[in-house]
Amino acid sequence: MTRRLELFAVPGLPMIASGDPLATLIGDALARAGETLRDRDVVVLAQKIVSKAEGRLVDLSAVTPSAEAIRLAAEIGKDPRHVEVILSESQRIVRSRPHLMIMQHRLGFVMANAGVDQSNVGPLDGLPRVLLLPENPDGSAEAIRVALAARFSARIGVVISDSFGRPWRRGTTGVAIGAAGLPSLIDLRGTPDLFGRTLEVSVIGFADEIAAAASLLQGQAVEAQPVVVLRGLDWSAPDLPASALVRPPEEDLFP
Repeated sequence: MTRRLELFAVPGLPMIASGDPLATLIGDALARAGETLRDRDVVVLAQKIVSKAEGRLVDLSAVTPSAEAIRLAAEIGKDPRHVEVILSESQRIVRSRPHLMIMQHRLGFVMANAGVDQSNVGPLDGLPRVLLLPENPDGSAEAIRVALAARFSARIGVVISDSFGRPWRRGTTGVAIGAAGLPSLIDLRGTPDLFGRTLEVSVIGFADEIAAAASLLQGQAVEAQPVVVLRGLDWSAPDLPASALVRPPEEDLFP
């Protein structure tokens, strides 16, 4: 059989604000477009709309930078208030250079500026704001999955995606920071390859591959397509949250 994978962006979503019911808005937009959700569909949401709905915006004018934030800001050329928020969301500084801080987020993700972002956020009444990652991305994904599954009577997966840079490679790509209803990792170790050789190291970042595919439609600038549905995937591995994608320190060759 010919295998096919279909992706479509959910049209007609409004600008998301704090307190908005994302699952309801997504369901209504699908209904207006004459679409539904089926078993094994995966709904991918851009992190920004989840964070906005959860009220994760910080007004920089209300932030008082610490001495450490002021020192780092002078070194890298950032607003000290922005640096203070980055530090508050982080476990440690991995690397820094002018205009960039690579941080280990408190959830374990290694990413630029601990995910504290100003793009596609915009000021409020002229005051600068930044957006934080969701407090619990896997929990957010599960809540959205439960609501959409109930509305459409379908067994679906949900992925919350963000854009990450990668060591040794240029460009950003979509990765999963939250997931529910699917395996974020699929462990193929112990299974045979085409020629019967037992696989020893093959572990698939399933949720990351889903996020990267959806990112082609979501975009990162003015596209305004934050929700994408993937149809045609199948899997047999047990559900596993996106937190499982974070490599444990004992496995890290480049700490």
